[in-house]
Amino acid sequence: MKKVIAESLASIADYQLTETGRPTPGEGELLIRIAACGLGYVDSLVALGRYQVKPTLPHTPGREVAGRIVAVGGGIDPSREGERVMATVNGGLAEYALAPQAEVRRIPDAMTFAEAAGFRVNYLTALHGLVDRAALQPGETVVVFGAAGGLGTAGVQVAKQLGARVVAVASSKEKRAFCQGLGADEVLDTEPDGWRDRLRAACGGMAPDVVFDPVCGPLFEPAFRSLHWRGRHLVLGFTGGPIPSLRVNLPLMKGAGLIGVDVRQFLQLEEQRGQAHLAHLLSWVDDGRLQPPVGRAFPLEAFAEALEFALSGTGLGKTVVEIADLESADL
Repeated sequence: MKKVIAESLASIADYQLTETGRPTPGEGELLIRIAACGLGYVDSLVALGRYQVKPTLPHTPGREVAGRIVAVGGGIDPSREGERVMATVNGGLAEYALAPQAEVRRIPDAMTFAEAAGFRVNYLTALHGLVDRAALQPGETVVVFGAAGGLGTAGVQVAKQLGARVVAVASSKEKRAFCQGLGADEVLDTEPDGWRDRLRAACGGMAPDVVFDPVCGPLFEPAFRSLHWRGRHLVLGFTGGPIPSLRVNLPLMKGAGLIGVDVRQFLQLEEQRGQAHLAHLLSWVDDGRLQPPVGRAFPLEAFAEALEFALSGTGLGKTVVEIADLESADL
């Protein structure tokens, strides 16, 4: 089978598409024939050794995949073979990957493999952040930074499903138009000069209740200063560059909270709630209430370009590597 592998994390150029043996599922494992692999900013950081959690070598990028079960290990019902699933794996840029049963979830018939490949992490992060950490209430206003990216897209759509009013912040007209198509009530640019005044106007003359922030860039402090009394600023990532700081008197004066959102630890420490959240999200997809957009797609042979693109922050939605057509293919 084909698989992307590197023995070094020095650069994306170190990764090569190689031929390796097809793995065999062990006890409690399933073998997934991968149709698509989702790539986000974090996946590219990990591939370059720049994330706080360093991968072991050799490394194959990509954690989120969608495809079909083609073989099962001991303790798993063989009738699951052929099932359309999403899964979390170690090394998604490959034609096949093993996944433990707990990390495999059947996807709704209405969901494409490309949609499913970029769904789990971003949408779970959004729901966990907005519900568990921000305690978002219907009618509240949420400001979403990086709103056209993979996580921002999820933030916009999940906030709308929860009954919020959404102001989507994005850096270009193309991105802002994309956010309007997702259902954002208002869109806002990122030009710092006069930004707080424009934010207040976008919020209907009021202050926002929640900031959903995967960027934490130059507008981090202005956004926090703009919050309503008892506002909540969710920290979800640092795609905006150097990690900013905040003077601790500001949360005191605003009666506001600066709240971290880490879906990795959430799934480790609150697995049952995480699975319930995922089921809830997939029910929205099944009911036609939620359709995740698919970002730019690349073939497996263009994996290096896909990793660079995911790192650039210029895409709309989550980047996807399409590996095989499994809707009609003979498995």
